[in-house]
Amino acid sequence: MAVNEYVKGEVDKVVGNKNYEFPLNHAMASAWILANYKGDNLKIFDMRKSTSLCDYSVIATAQNATQCRAMADEVTNNLKLHNAKIVSFEGYESADWILIDTGDIFVHVFNGPSRDVYDLDLIYMKNAQVKIPEEFYFGKPTQVTTEKPDLKGYF
Repeated sequence: MAVNEYVKGEVDKVVGNKNYEFPLNHAMASAWILANYKGDNLKIFDMRKSTSLCDYSVIATAQNATQCRAMADEVTNNLKLHNAKIVSFEGYESADWILIDTGDIFVHVFNGPSRDVYDLDLIYMKNAQVKIPEEFYFGKPTQVTTEKPDLKGYF
């Protein structure tokens, strides 16, 4: 289990954040990892009112099977470091849809169009979404300006 020290340090900060009680802290840490591994369309659903299977469900989309596996590996390794027991780990070989079940959270990592096929977003839409902070995402958002630059003296 090779652990990226930078990722471990950042995940430690998220898990230790007093604003996130357990198991939300594990869901947020998973979202941080998925965002920093450039996962698309990240969502965390609060499942506590609709099922006893898990408290939170995290969903992300990868661009290819390699990215999908890398994201799942990093989430699994870091959650284990924070005493999460992996109850079930499914779909790794095909990497179309990898499910990580810790008992308290589900992490779903989809490869491209598989997310549309299974459409968990539609199934989970009656559940509240947890806001993922902008700073979790890799890089800073670019600011769009509507002003035209001053080109005087450019030519």
